[in-house]
Amino acid sequence: MNISLAAEPIFHIGGFAITNSLFVSWIVVLVLVLLARALAKRTHEIPRGLQNVAESVIEVMLSFADGVTGDRKQSIRFLPMVGAIFFFVLVSNWMGLLPGFGSIGINEVEEGKTVLIPFFRAASADLNFTIALAVISVVAAQVYGMRTVGTFAYWGKFFVPPWKSPYIIGTFVGLLEFISEFAKIISFSFRLFGNVFAGEILLAVMAFLAPVLAPIPFLFLEIFVGVVQAMVFAMLSLVFFKIATETHGAEGHEKNHQDTHHIEHPMAVPEEVKI
Repeated sequence: MNISLAAEPIFHIGGFAITNSLFVSWIVVLVLVLLARALAKRTHEIPRGLQNVAESVIEVMLSFADGVTGDRKQSIRFLPMVGAIFFFVLVSNWMGLLPGFGSIGINEVEEGKTVLIPFFRAASADLNFTIALAVISVVAAQVYGMRTVGTFAYWGKFFVPPWKSPYIIGTFVGLLEFISEFAKIISFSFRLFGNVFAGEILLAVMAFLAPVLAPIPFLFLEIFVGVVQAMVFAMLSLVFFKIATETHGAEGHEKNHQDTHHIEHPMAVPEEVKI
């Protein structure tokens, strides 16, 4: 039994090494694209079959998103990115549980020992994959924020001049928020990688100790964990998208003040009836 923390290269394109996890991520993309094209070609005005399932899933996802955004327009705006992240992570996690993953490959001699280099490895069990996905999520949040509140207004919440903040508290808070954007990448990537990689090790150990019946309960557990991790990654991305598109600081207070100013007192007398 060989457990490798890093993904193993299986072939090269020029000077670029293609690892087993990268190869599987391409397969996941191909599966999702083919499924999307199949659904697009079979859409009908009156849904039936697979279209019914797809529309039900989308409606459930929109309902979950509404619970975070509180706005159906925002939910529809964020759904393409959030849904793509969810299904990409979900299929990547589940595909790593298929027979042959981690067990079919070629034997190579490393440091005098014969080790198996598997052809297939779950994409989420590669830290490079999870970091790349985390970077995409965090960058998307910045793009949503800049497009909603404006580029200068958005970055202004991170870089607050000391003379605009009492006791320069806003300056330090802004810098902490800026650092937290990079911290999101670390937490995102290591959470997903750690859970999926630990599940692979657990299944490998159980299959090595008792290969017939012992791995079955843990296999169902990993199916559940795969769903949970995909939901966590997608929902946290949605929360960050929502936070990035909210107004902060003085602009937010000014907007709230204006909204409050335009609300008439319930006992106010209209101008046309005043004497």
